[in-house]
Amino acid sequence: MATTDDDRRPKYQRIADSLREAIQSGEYGPGDRLPGENDLMAAHGVARMTARQALSVLKDEGVAESRKGAGVFVRAFRPLRRRGIQRLAQEQWGSGRSIWSADIENRTLVVDQVTVSEEAASERIGQVLDLADEDTVCVRRRRFVLDGKPVLLATSYLPTSVVAGSAITQEDTGPGGTYARLAELGYKPVHFREEIRSRMPTKGEAAQLSISAGTPVILVCRTAFADEGRPVEINEMTLDAASYILEYDFDA
Repeated sequence: MATTDDDRRPKYQRIADSLREAIQSGEYGPGDRLPGENDLMAAHGVARMTARQALSVLKDEGVAESRKGAGVFVRAFRPLRRRGIQRLAQEQWGSGRSIWSADIENRTLVVDQVTVSEEAASERIGQVLDLADEDTVCVRRRRFVLDGKPVLLATSYLPTSVVAGSAITQEDTGPGGTYARLAELGYKPVHFREEIRSRMPTKGEAAQLSISAGTPVILVCRTAFADEGRPVEINEMTLDAASYILEYDFDA
């Protein structure tokens, strides 16, 4: 009898695939408990390590999540659709709305772990912001939690010479956020550039985002430019890849 490609795959992968298909077909819905290690061992005649690996595959993909002392469950969190172009339109922040309002609909967003400090600019940040060696930057760090689930870490760098004494140096920047305040200071963003990469998370990122070490993160680095191409902000974001759909809608 010929050996199929499916037969050559590791047993844990085949088990993971069957569980994934059961989730996609609706046999297991959001929040449902998946078969545990003992169940998988009995059903597939495999060792505990094989069953554990199968469940780990689904957890690493963001399809399932562990609950301490309860088992492994189908992830109930609804992915966030990040509308990359609409969220940065001036009509968003220019009218006092958060750029997040383009993405979250009526869901609950909390911003925590906010810190604001004045720091020496690294060589890379200094080059992008076109700073002199002695210039410092205002650094804003925060975490975004949607429906109780951490989804994004963000660190913004802005020239201190531009934002000193403004609400940007406070934890709460006010209606419209940083971009509305920059506009009031005479540095209205007129152009944005985003670069996107992906990698595995560091231990610190995994802990802050409450994800397993095997779940990848998306890195988005956005630079905001005022008139005459002056860079006024760099925002480095780390996104839980399993929590996001990146959407870009534009005319041909």
